[in-house]
Parts: sequence; structure tokens; C-alpha cells
Amino acid sequence: MANKKSAEKQARRSQALRERNRNLRSRLRTEVKKVRAAVAAGDGQAAKDALAAAIPVLDGTVTKGVIHANAAARTKSRLSQAVAKLG
Repeated sequence: MANKKSAEKQARRSQALRERNRNLRSRLRTEVKKVRAAVAAGDGQAAKDALAAAIPVLDGTVTKGVIHANAAARTKSRLSQAVAKLG
């Protein structure tokens, strides 16, 4: 447990940021899963719609520092390739 006021404040802040990051990461994973599920089902239109919804979420998590920019770029690239293969 924190012994000083500033340490207590930092502990509260860390907890809040951890919760925010966890929620953002969970939302990101859900959106990516939706795209992958639509690709696996072979539903091109649903995959395009899911990709369009997932890209802003990926970009937002990068902006907030939850994931690295290159990780988001790689994920977007792979999802885009998978959707493009459906035609």
C-alpha cells in the first residue's frame, strides 16, 4: 500500500488507466474477431462492414497508447488482405 499522498494518487491513477486500457483492448479484440468471423463465414459484405468498424477502433487504441502503431498497421493490413480475398 502507498505510504505518501502522491503515491496514493498515483495508485488511483494507475488503476483508472489500467481499467481504461483493459476496456479499450477488449473492444478492439471484439471488433477484430467480428471481421475474422465474417471472413471465415465467407460473407464479403459483412466483412467489409466489420472492417470499416474495426479500423477506427484500431486507430483510437494507438492514439491512446494502448497498442503500438506498427501493431495496428499490421493488423489492419492483414484484415484488409483477408477481406479483399473474398472479392
